[in-house]
Amino acid sequence: MLDKINALEAEAKGEIKAAGDSKALDDLRTKYLGRKGLVTELLGTIASLPPEDKPRLGKELNALKTRLDETLRSRQTELSRSPVIPKDFADLTLPGFSPPSGSKHPLTKTIDDICSIFLGMGFKVVEGPEIETEFYNFEALNIALDHPSRDAFDTFYIKNQYLLRSHTSPVQVRFMETEKPPFKIIVPGRVYRPDAVDASHSFMFHQVEGLVVGDGVTFADLKGALSVFLRGYFGADVKVRFRPHYFPFTEPSAEVDVSCFICGGKGCSVCGRKGWLEILGCGMVHPNVFKAVKYNPEKVTGFAFGMGVERIAMLKYGINDMRLFFENDMRFLEQFR
Repeated sequence: MLDKINALEAEAKGEIKAAGDSKALDDLRTKYLGRKGLVTELLGTIASLPPEDKPRLGKELNALKTRLDETLRSRQTELSRSPVIPKDFADLTLPGFSPPSGSKHPLTKTIDDICSIFLGMGFKVVEGPEIETEFYNFEALNIALDHPSRDAFDTFYIKNQYLLRSHTSPVQVRFMETEKPPFKIIVPGRVYRPDAVDASHSFMFHQVEGLVVGDGVTFADLKGALSVFLRGYFGADVKVRFRPHYFPFTEPSAEVDVSCFICGGKGCSVCGRKGWLEILGCGMVHPNVFKAVKYNPEKVTGFAFGMGVERIAMLKYGINDMRLFFENDMRFLEQFR
């Protein structure tokens, strides 16, 4: 009987050592230690042995069960640490391949490119909250109570004077409350307006605004800074023009156009046959805005400007539908790697 026990142990340990995966180990556990396993069969023969041999052989078989269980566990640990790859699993002689890499969203890329140009001119990037109060979103920016933009059809009101900001200009006010001139800041961020979603409108979109305040800042400085930006972004040959306009928070105010870089200013469907593309709005900071932040408009002047990121990205990349930016279609996004 002892010879059978020793032979069975040697056979079992050899098979366990050769097992290449967890399934093989489970099969061996069943073969030797299961209810109908080989060790169990030997335990069943003890009843037919002489009484004086039963205790010793029973002890030997129980010890064998313990040793085989430990051997199975040890082999399982080895396999988990150094998994054995089946021969037919993979051809290791084949050349490797690179997993697909991610890339910036076209709107993120546009914002980064815009900010990069202004950072090169000494601007600082500043951000602020997307939930605002009427004071920061309207009153401090000289937007009167009866102005159309304060209507519920043009602003997402929340509760108790709180709203989703409709432009990034409130960040300029918050910055001026805590900082003293001179300074140059650029403010990128999301804004919200209850517009119907179509090819050129969305209830959420992005803006980049800029503010420069100091001693003796003039409209000529504004034109110079924006001309440098527009030629840096759209190309050195682009032409720039300023048209008079009205904004409550600037005076005088202007809209800025660039010559159509699709047709070179000759007129095409992109520019509506006009040869010009509207890009942004700007102007000299209104004295009432300075008064709201406790600046003396007799001592400091400044200019501000703002642009829609989606519009610039659409013009830059020839995109005709704003909804493409938000649909997460990989076929679209992969074009901007």
